[in-house]
Amino acid sequence: MIDFEPVARPDAPLARRNPVAKLAAALLFAFPLLATLDPVAPAIAIAIELAVLPLFGVRYRVLFRRVWPLLAAAVGVLVTLVLFAADRSGRVLLDAGPVVVTSAVLLTALGLVLRLFAVALPGVIVFATTDPTDLADALVQNARAPARFAIGALAAFRLLPLLGQEWQMIVMARRARGVEAGRNPVAKLRLFVSTAFTLLVGAIRRGTRLAVAMDARGFDAGVPRTVARRQYFGAADWLLMVVAATLAAAALGVSVALGTFRPLIG
Repeated sequence: MIDFEPVARPDAPLARRNPVAKLAAALLFAFPLLATLDPVAPAIAIAIELAVLPLFGVRYRVLFRRVWPLLAAAVGVLVTLVLFAADRSGRVLLDAGPVVVTSAVLLTALGLVLRLFAVALPGVIVFATTDPTDLADALVQNARAPARFAIGALAAFRLLPLLGQEWQMIVMARRARGVEAGRNPVAKLRLFVSTAFTLLVGAIRRGTRLAVAMDARGFDAGVPRTVARRQYFGAADWLLMVVAATLAAAALGVSVALGTFRPLIG
């Protein structure tokens, strides 16, 4: 089942920070890592993220349960580079006909995989420590985001866990009617596509009904709205953003100092 509820201790020092500050800090920390292809900078970034994780009140086991899909993406990156990488320079480690694995291929794959984790982990940590309603309120109050966008995004975010439940219901309903693929991979693919299409149609219908219901309740009335839960943005929130940007710059600085920096462009 898809679960996006916060799992951090609410009394953790960084978990208490303003949701907008945490989101901005994650962007400031992750975005500079896109400028390089070397493995040093993202490795340092991952070490920093894991080191500060207790300050967010998130356990390492809980974090692993939320990021395990990234392992599948990492395997996909590795396989794609092994099969289709243009740069085959360096020492040949494996030569199996059309599959040629060199040290340059592995170095590039390592850099991309580490960068994938380094960029994704801050976002995972932010959403693991933030209530979606608090985030929507903070976007409206502190980031001056349009209320229509923030409330609509919150509604969609709240509906995401239902997708996993509906997928299970569709699968069990078809199984009860004897619709199964067995061991046939083609039949499994067709059944997966059909189930996904059914889920998509149901999601669109639910989204349409929700949009009409929200309009009927005046969520897009165009008049100033009152605030039920005030989201304060203080000096500690600014400090979190500054520290995040400084640590990202330090990771890139170490990469440049070691001579491993490989710019994405140029």
